[in-house]
Amino acid sequence: MTIERRLARSGFTLTRDYPVPVERVWTAFAQEDQKLQWFGAGAVIEPLEWVFDFRVGGRDVAEGKFHNGPVSRYVATYTDIVEPVRIVTTYDMWIDGTHMSTSVASFEFDPIDAGTRFTHVEQGVFFDRFWADGPNRETGSRGLLDTLGAYLGRADAAQRTGQPTQAG
Repeated sequence: MTIERRLARSGFTLTRDYPVPVERVWTAFAQEDQKLQWFGAGAVIEPLEWVFDFRVGGRDVAEGKFHNGPVSRYVATYTDIVEPVRIVTTYDMWIDGTHMSTSVASFEFDPIDAGTRFTHVEQGVFFDRFWADGPNRETGSRGLLDTLGAYLGRADAAQRTGQPTQAG
């Protein structure tokens, strides 16, 4: 069987305004217990491996099996962290052991009157049979930012009422 070798590039910018202070959004990325509350596919995935090392040169790994589906593996390296201003990572994705893509992603945390303006900019290269998956990456990233927003809302409400935060 011949494997078609091709590359495709895809990029996007996503912006969200979250009604909480920059420090609150920052800690959702920088503290492992908080990141576990929103990062990933939630109930649709069975976790297999998790590594969290939030420092320049540190690596994150999130691997899981979608129910009745493939194993997804995310491996990121933090290349720049300026607290609480920006995070830059390079990351690779695999599906069932096949290298799918390599990306550079930046996350910016800007204070605004209503809370935090969060900007995610990403450029990716998609390999071989995954060449058409760029739009799916943007869709998936939108979903993660929506989940982050829901988590921040739950955490903010729990803090005001003194209740523990529950994963969504």
